[in-house]
Order: sequence, then C-alpha cells, then structure tokens
Amino acid sequence: MPPICASALRIAAAAGSGGLLYVSFPPRQLWFLAPVAIAVLVVTLRGRSLWAASGYGYLAGLGFFVPLLPWVGTYVGAVPWLALAAVEAVAFGVFGAVAALVGRCRGAPVWLACAWVAVEAVRSRVPFGGFPWGRIAFGQPDGFLLPLAALAGAPGLSFVVVLLGALLAAIAVAVINVHPRALAGPGVAVAVVGVLTWTLAPSQTAEPEEQSVTVALVQGNVPRLGLDFNAQRRAVLDNHVRRTLDLAEEVSSGRVVRPDVVVWPENSSDIDPFGNRDAAAQIDRAARAIEVPILVGAVIAGSHSTSRNTLVVWDPVTGPGQEHDKRQLVPFGEYLPLRGLMTQLSSYASRAGNFIPGTGDGVVDLAGVPVAVATCYEVAFDDLVTESVRAGAQLIAVPTNNATFGRTEMTYQQLAMSRVRAVEHDKAVVIAATSGVSAVIEPDGTIAQRTELFSPDVLIARVPLRTTTTLATRIGAAGEGICAAAVLAALVVRTWRSRQRT
Repeated sequence: MPPICASALRIAAAAGSGGLLYVSFPPRQLWFLAPVAIAVLVVTLRGRSLWAASGYGYLAGLGFFVPLLPWVGTYVGAVPWLALAAVEAVAFGVFGAVAALVGRCRGAPVWLACAWVAVEAVRSRVPFGGFPWGRIAFGQPDGFLLPLAALAGAPGLSFVVVLLGALLAAIAVAVINVHPRALAGPGVAVAVVGVLTWTLAPSQTAEPEEQSVTVALVQGNVPRLGLDFNAQRRAVLDNHVRRTLDLAEEVSSGRVVRPDVVVWPENSSDIDPFGNRDAAAQIDRAARAIEVPILVGAVIAGSHSTSRNTLVVWDPVTGPGQEHDKRQLVPFGEYLPLRGLMTQLSSYASRAGNFIPGTGDGVVDLAGVPVAVATCYEVAFDDLVTESVRAGAQLIAVPTNNATFGRTEMTYQQLAMSRVRAVEHDKAVVIAATSGVSAVIEPDGTIAQRTELFSPDVLIARVPLRTTTTLATRIGAAGEGICAAAVLAALVVRTWRSRQRT
C-alpha cells in the first residue's frame, strides 16, 4: 500500500476509534464497543514512532471529545466546546506516546492499561482541578464489568476495559500475522478477566435486616431553557415549593406515604434565603407542610461580591441547619481562572460566577441519616465521594442543575457516573435535578425510578442505608498510584535496555 494511503488509513482509524469510544457511552447502551475502540487505537499505534503515535492518539481524542462535549457550548457557542475538546484530547496524545514506548514490551496489554489509568488520573486533576468527564469507567453502567467498581473503583473499571481492548488488539495482530501460538496468551487472559469478574465481584443482595429511609425527590422544573432561565429565579423557587406542597397534600390524603426526607436540586433557590425573608418564608412553608427536613439547594451571598453554592438542611421546626458548600467548582462557569486575561479574550468570560469553594467532608445529617452530598459536577470526582463515604455517609445525594445544558447528553452522562458511584461504594444514590433527569439508583447501579427532562415531577422511594465499606472505598486513589508507578517503571526499564543495546 502506498505510504500516503497507509497514513490516511491510520488517520481514519485513529479518529474512528475515538468516535467508536464515544458511541459506547450513555445514553446509548453500547458499552461493549469500548474495548473494541481501544483495540482499534492500539493496533493503529503499533510500530509508530513516538511523535506519530502521539499525533494519532490526539486524533483519537478529538474523535472522542468533540462529539462527547457539545453540551459545553449549548448556549455560548462552539468555541468553548471545541477548545475544551482540544485540550482534553491531549491526554489521548500522551497515551499514544506512552503506548509507542511500551507497546512492544513483554506484557504490553497490562502496561497499556496502566498507562491509560495514569493518564486519566492526571487529566482528572489538572489543569484547574481537572476534568474527569469521559473516563472509560463512566461509559460502563450497563456493562457486565460494572460490579468490578466495588473492588477497584472507577480506575479499576477503566483498567479492565482497556486491558480487554489491548488483549483484543494482540489477538487481532496475531490473526493478521498468522501466528496461532500468539493467540494463546491473550485468549487465556480474556477468559481469566471474565471469570474473575463473575467470581470476585461482590454480591449486591440486600441484608435481611437492612435499614432504609423513604426519600422524596422534587423536580420543580424551570420556566424556560437557556442561560437566562435564572432570570426568573423566583419562578424556580416557587416551582419547587408548589411541588412540595402538592406532595404534602397527597401525603395528608393518604395517597402516598410520607417521606422521611425531601431533596431539592442544586439552585432550587437561587434567591439567598438568608438575605431574603420572602424566600426563607416560602421554604419554611414547604418544610412545615411536608413535616420533614428538606435539603435545599441555594446560592448564598458572601463578602466581596462572592457567592456560595450551598445545600442547606431546612428543618420544619428549627429552620436552616447544616450546610454543604460545593467543593469542586466548575472553572469558567462558577468561577473564572485567570480572570483578568480571560475577560479580555472572550466576551462570555464575564458571565462566569465568582463562587468560592467549600471545605469539609461533604456529609450532612438529614433526619438522622448521614448523607454524602455530591453537588452536580462533584459526582465526577473520585476523592470527593470517597471522602464522604469514609466519613460515614450511608446514602449519596446528587443535587444538580442541568437546565443550562438543555436537552443534550450531559444529563445522561452524569446519570451514568452516579450509577458507577452507587456500585463503587455500595450505596443508594438519589439524584434531584431542577429540570431532570432525577433518579433513584440502587446500590447495584440499577435505576429504580427516573423522571423525564423538563417536566415537573416528584419521585418517592424507599432506599437502603448501608454501613458496609467496599474495597474500592478503602483503597481510594491507591490503584491510580500503582498504575502510574508501574508504567513509569516499565518506561525506565525500556529506556535502560535500549541504552544497553547501543
């Protein structure tokens, strides 16, 4: 094949592997395409030089992130979306470079899986606090590998998916090169991974005398789509108050059971209830009507024109109590890095908020139940949810506001993350969204109930309260550290051997 044609084929394969990986993500249930996508990428990178492999990896990253992230620019245009996709694709380029170095080492599939996890770990932390969106684990909530999240967390789930893909690549290369003996190792490894998944994955059956709590999730909806929906902030608050009052009426009439706790979404009261008596009175009215505590998402004014994105436990008798301030803020949304420079570069930069991050372990007491609060974006970050569960949380709540992203796939991508968190920590997860999708997720990742987008609704469910701690909760980020150390060691050994030969 002429060199130009071969290069064009590799370019198409690299970009196509990224596109195939995107297709494996929710809302589609094509999780099994993820290992295939990795296999295509690994074969494409095979035998390439360091810089060529980096370039092909970057193309794969663009093929993945460009279709994954258009929700970023839903109401602000394509520039932020494409810029973020271009930056995140660098991680795939780094993986490509590492793959070129370790791809021919003995045990290459293991080193490739380690490299992928290490790269995901870095991009989940830098720059500006990281962006974990699009980690391979978050595309697997419907896959048979999901139970592995309880053993090794999201990093372990990513590791196994990439390992399977690398093994498939090894099998494909052996078939192409007509090396039957070379099929034995990868074939056995694939079988072993499958067996270990079913035998080592923990059982998700309920304990006989398991404690539980009845939770009501209120989705009040927003008056209109777009960035300016909060121009009618009072309407958003009134929607959630009204739905809660309707729920209280249904409880009084005996049509539904009274919940033990109620969860409102993030930004359900963008009017500061501590600075606005009328807003506080409306929340009080709702809490007293339902007669149980409400976890209220509110924007609290701070000093020097700052704000806090806060979840407040609002008791029907004593009023506001414990608070959780969102710890992981969205850069260029809730705060603006390099504010002076960015405001000069983009007219949209001035729209960014000036929120300050919270501290603490993210746990609030809601009617005697220790609840881990992962506000919207926070659910994507391993360490935040793990810290809360380690602190004693028995239930995970994800109050979120997805109205600014319209009817895009963002909501379903976030829902998938929440399902992985449920299995990872063996805890029920409840999602309360202003405009949907709100959901009740069982500890095994199953969606018990869910709402539709942009429709007012209330979900009521009895969910388990589990005190058990999974292995994934205990080891935390240790798996990422091991993978990073392993691939670094492999690179050092390869470099040393190369120098020995010369």
